[in-house]
Amino acid sequence: MNSKLFLVISSLCMLLFLSWGVSAQSSIIGSVNDEANPVPFANIYLKETEKGTSSDGNGNYELTGLQEGKYTLIVSAIGYAPYQKVITLTKKNIILDVILRPSTESLEETVVTGTLKAVKRSDSPVPVEVYSPTFLKKNPTASIFEALQNVNGVRPQINCNVCNTGDIHINGLEGPYTLVLIDGMPIVSGLGTVYGLSGIPNSLIEQIEIVKGPASSLYGSEAVGGLINVITKNALEAPDFFADAFATGWGEYNLDVGAKIDVSKKTDLLLGVNYFNYDELIDNNGDNFTDLTLQDRISIFQKWNFKRNKSRIFSLAGRFFYEDRWGGELQWTPESRGGDEIYGESIYTRRWEVLGKYQLPIDEKLMLSFSYNDHAQNSVYGDVPYLADQRIGFTQLTWDKNLGKHDLLVGSALRYNYYDDNTTATVNADEVVIPSLFVQDEIALAEKHSLLLGARYDYDQRHGNIFTPRTAYRWKVTDNDIIRFNAGTGFRVVNLFTEEHAALTGARDVIVTEELEPEQSFNFNLNYLKKIYGDNGTFVSLDASIFYTNFSNAILPDYDTDPNQIIYDNLNGKSVSQGVSANIDVVLPSGFKFLVGATFQDVAQTEDGIKSRQILTESYTGTWNVGYTFREIQLSIDYTGNLYGPMRLPTLGENDPRSDFSPVWSIQNIQFTYKKLSNFEFYGGIKNLLNWTPNRNNPFIIARANDPFDRNVQFDGNGDVIATADNPNALTFDPSYVYGPNQGIRGFFGLRYRLD
Repeated sequence: MNSKLFLVISSLCMLLFLSWGVSAQSSIIGSVNDEANPVPFANIYLKETEKGTSSDGNGNYELTGLQEGKYTLIVSAIGYAPYQKVITLTKKNIILDVILRPSTESLEETVVTGTLKAVKRSDSPVPVEVYSPTFLKKNPTASIFEALQNVNGVRPQINCNVCNTGDIHINGLEGPYTLVLIDGMPIVSGLGTVYGLSGIPNSLIEQIEIVKGPASSLYGSEAVGGLINVITKNALEAPDFFADAFATGWGEYNLDVGAKIDVSKKTDLLLGVNYFNYDELIDNNGDNFTDLTLQDRISIFQKWNFKRNKSRIFSLAGRFFYEDRWGGELQWTPESRGGDEIYGESIYTRRWEVLGKYQLPIDEKLMLSFSYNDHAQNSVYGDVPYLADQRIGFTQLTWDKNLGKHDLLVGSALRYNYYDDNTTATVNADEVVIPSLFVQDEIALAEKHSLLLGARYDYDQRHGNIFTPRTAYRWKVTDNDIIRFNAGTGFRVVNLFTEEHAALTGARDVIVTEELEPEQSFNFNLNYLKKIYGDNGTFVSLDASIFYTNFSNAILPDYDTDPNQIIYDNLNGKSVSQGVSANIDVVLPSGFKFLVGATFQDVAQTEDGIKSRQILTESYTGTWNVGYTFREIQLSIDYTGNLYGPMRLPTLGENDPRSDFSPVWSIQNIQFTYKKLSNFEFYGGIKNLLNWTPNRNNPFIIARANDPFDRNVQFDGNGDVIATADNPNALTFDPSYVYGPNQGIRGFFGLRYRLD
């Protein structure tokens, strides 16, 4: 008995000892990030032990089986200064998120949009905002067009209640003032902006660079308000295979699939396919019109990278895009297309693009860039057809040369524009070739001072010689304080009917009162960038700007003179866009991250001494992105949103009961992302949490939705509408009163798979 009792006691003591040993072990769990993105494959170890690991593809790490005590944690990664922190381990697990600071020798974010040269973002004399796929994932959308709603100072504007096409506003300027580039090539036109920002899988995007303000001296016409440059990955950075699919409670389905294919030892291929479908008839505002346009869209993207001697560049990319979209009365069918019984707006779009870069095989750095796109649109608006073809060809040769303190860029470009449609305004096809010359010199004045001088010359046979100079000054006060000043001129040659095609075939007639001259602008921008690195791993970035642009010969739509017309002429006065903008980016060791931005702007035109606000332009806007990650379970929460101040709206005169100004409105979203399973991400959440739609406090959104062909509208001898019992407010059918999406609250769920 004594021996048995001794054996039992001994076993219990051993169990207690083992349980104490296990409980005495601790873990360190966390993530490794830089200023904005995860840092994968960073080396992590405890200096006093042999314990170590590395962060995974999402920047997460875990050190387990650690005894209590004091240790020195070391984290290192290529391109970053080493991180060191003394920690004391107890029986509790420690959650530690590490923020790495770029080393002075490393290549930080590289940007090309501001100067056409690949430079570190802090070294660019032109302020460039950079957004990564990680930013896009925080509020997943079916297109980049929608994703930009959370970028401060940038607003996707829906221009048609029925067909839901739109454009991008930057600092309050209309969409035609924004140039959209893909890999630096200006292949997206006014007719195709909304399509150019659709169908590129997020996993193939390296980053999106945004320049706010004119850049005509480098990019020519259309670059008056700003630039959006979508840069795709090269083969070294792309995953071997990826898939991303999500669905929403409204019945939207989006699928991105892609792969990296090694064609040969010297040839790599990136292939991506995007498919989007929405075919639900939803009419929550009760006007018998679709709240959201039905769409069936496919886009196929491929990019070839060729390895050459001395690492010279040669890449070739192409994309095919097809979409069938329609909106209108709920009883509309394809058989009703073009008829005058049931109103619908149906658009068939076929578009293909090709673009490439080739570095010439000589010692000097000469780069040949080229692109071509063909955009065909077959559409009907009610019973009015709109058939349009547009082709844009572009080629550019640049010479990049360093000469002592001078960093030179000299280039020549040739642009071919072709446009034709079936309207009476285009009797003959508009076809023009525009040659250009430009030069840019960035001068290193001193260790912390640089000056950029640039100029561009274009010849347009319709308007003659066009000269656009610019200058930029950068003062690097410290490594973490940078002041930039930019000034210059811009120009825009207007192709009105590619920019107002919806208006052409809607309820309003487009009237051009004179031969339109090119718009010209003068602008300046003062930017301050401040970065703060705390000893505890906190990172804070402040990016603030003051902007001013003055337009002469401005061409703006006049919705007010005649409610049945949109009148265009050159403004006999001035149009000014001015304001301030700021972004604050904060990353805390606790796992919290937030990016908050605000823009206050005054966009108005003055004619005959009378100042008026530009239509569809908010006076202030705010955006936010708040995130937190529970590292132990690898669950992230992202809360994103925007806020817009009132904007003037296109009503149909004094008797129109709809509000002349929009209210303050906001779209807010929340998302949960789970990354515990290797190679998989599960995400879901709610979009438009407040269930905001523009019909709030309005009797209707579409005027005369019950009579879209104006059969029961009576006119007097002057063409003015007569008030009747059926039409007491003297209105005509008008779907142009739109400033935000009609899509209300909805849930969504998605799955991502990535194989490296």
